[in-house]
Amino acid sequence: MINEQKLKSGWIKKLSNFKSNIKPVSIIVEGKLHRMVGLTLEAIGCEAAIGSHCKVLISDKESIEAEVVGFSGEKLYLMPTANVQGLTPNARVIPTSKVYGAPVGPALLGRIIDGSGDPIDGKGKIDFEKTYPLTGRAINPLHRETISKPLDVGIRAINSLLTVGQGQRMGLFAGSGVGKSVLLGMMTKFTAADVIVVGLIGERGREVKDFIENILGQEGLKRAVVVATPADTPPLLRLHGAMLATTIAEYFRDQGKQVLLLMDSLTRFAQAQREIALAIGEPPVTKGYPPSVYARIPQLVERAGQGDKNGGSITAFYTILIEGDEQSDPIADAARAILDGHVFLSRKYAEAGQYPAIDIERSISRVMQDVIDDAHLGVASRFRSILSTYEQNRDLIAVGAYQKGSDPRIDEAIDFHPKMMAFMRQNMSERCQHEESRRQLEEMMNTSTQLDTQVNNA
Repeated sequence: MINEQKLKSGWIKKLSNFKSNIKPVSIIVEGKLHRMVGLTLEAIGCEAAIGSHCKVLISDKESIEAEVVGFSGEKLYLMPTANVQGLTPNARVIPTSKVYGAPVGPALLGRIIDGSGDPIDGKGKIDFEKTYPLTGRAINPLHRETISKPLDVGIRAINSLLTVGQGQRMGLFAGSGVGKSVLLGMMTKFTAADVIVVGLIGERGREVKDFIENILGQEGLKRAVVVATPADTPPLLRLHGAMLATTIAEYFRDQGKQVLLLMDSLTRFAQAQREIALAIGEPPVTKGYPPSVYARIPQLVERAGQGDKNGGSITAFYTILIEGDEQSDPIADAARAILDGHVFLSRKYAEAGQYPAIDIERSISRVMQDVIDDAHLGVASRFRSILSTYEQNRDLIAVGAYQKGSDPRIDEAIDFHPKMMAFMRQNMSERCQHEESRRQLEEMMNTSTQLDTQVNNA
């Protein structure tokens, strides 16, 4: 009897050990393509998580990749990452456990890649070091370093009047044809940063090549990474291109580098998300933009800034396209609310041949007072005051209705206006360092301060 009990207990232990060593096997259930509506594929008969990959078979040897972007009941909504030509009804849909990641590594420097991380510059394969999550990692805001040091971007008007701090996130608000691409190229070449990451999102293919060859140049490309997803790529890849550029910047920030992230443009990123959201049935709320767009923008922008370790930072410039040069655009409003300042490019100045066409009155840097001293802040404020006086009386001055001597402050503004315009004008091949920009501003404003004292005494 005792032997039987021992025998039974021994078999029970062996059986329990056997069960504990059994690993669950995931069973992939294939589905089929139900229909295609606009840009979206609808699949039935399979299950997959949001953000995961599916393969849609065109033939026995060919397939396209698609990402799960939504579901409703038994339907999965898929967004393809490539041309869907050749797809047929009831095509096989095979879910995978793969999710999009961002391949990163030092070998990225000097290279041009697409939204999937594949090189498009013809220089061969890239030896990546590791893979980062495409959606990034959240940083506790209390663990971020404070912005306390100025960043030299090489642009006189920005260095002196809109000083940017290391880790600041700025918007570049501009209409079409006012020189934003040239300004970005100048910052790419002149900024005192260790690494430059450029995201060309949704731009014309011609502009991509022109920016790389004529504006960025070979010297600028040596310390830069360019992520290019032109306007003819699927919206999902345009979305991924912006996220990939940000992830690459995060990688170099984690290495303790000072990174400059230039994204052209945040508007195209929002439009890509709008295309995806509308395709899966999300209702529009403002100018055709659904609510998910206003959630995506801060998720992307908040990833830039100061890091929480190693002393690295991401200083970011995001271009925002203004329809008709108006600031009432919903994407512009959303961006202004979460960015640390904005530089507004004026068509009025561009048409007058004033480049960079920066409108100082409509531009602001919210951390400028934290990264410069009181003397610099004083002369910058004085510059703004005189310029504002001129702009307020521009019509009277232009038609000759103002009589000189009527108001000393307007007289001062008239005298200084040509000097101010010359100060803000800068050739695209000219670099002006931060200290030099400040010195030139102080020299120009010294005469203004003396005249202002005379006006007050009078």
